[in-house]
Amino acid sequence: MLEGWFLWFILFWIIVLLGSFAIGGFFMFRKFLKRLPKEDGKSDMDWEEHFVMETKHLWKQDEKELLEDLVSPVPELFRDVARQKIAGKIGELAVKEKAKVINQDLVIRGYILATPKRDHKFLRKKLDESRISTVPYEHLF
Repeated sequence: MLEGWFLWFILFWIIVLLGSFAIGGFFMFRKFLKRLPKEDGKSDMDWEEHFVMETKHLWKQDEKELLEDLVSPVPELFRDVARQKIAGKIGELAVKEKAKVINQDLVIRGYILATPKRDHKFLRKKLDESRISTVPYEHLF
């Protein structure tokens, strides 16, 4: 039978592995739920991709750089996902408003709407650092 330090070593690794599986499973399940089709036959991620592709030609270099600057505080591991979600929301706004070009106002509004409420204080800080006034967008927070 196991005794002493080896028993504690094995128990420690069992706990670490179970914790890792639980955390990984949680994030995989969230991704799975985003991929499930809704009533209209498309999932949330399908709509994000649709709006990004539909408005790809409307982006100017300045707005692309602004989006990159705004997502820079996001950890690198999650930055691509955040960029895709925010660009999808910006594209959705552009399509709804029939915009001819993506401008700074659309980028900021889409960024605010795509950002979870819990992250709005970081968003405000980033907008202040970029010298962008949040006064016109207070109703979105």
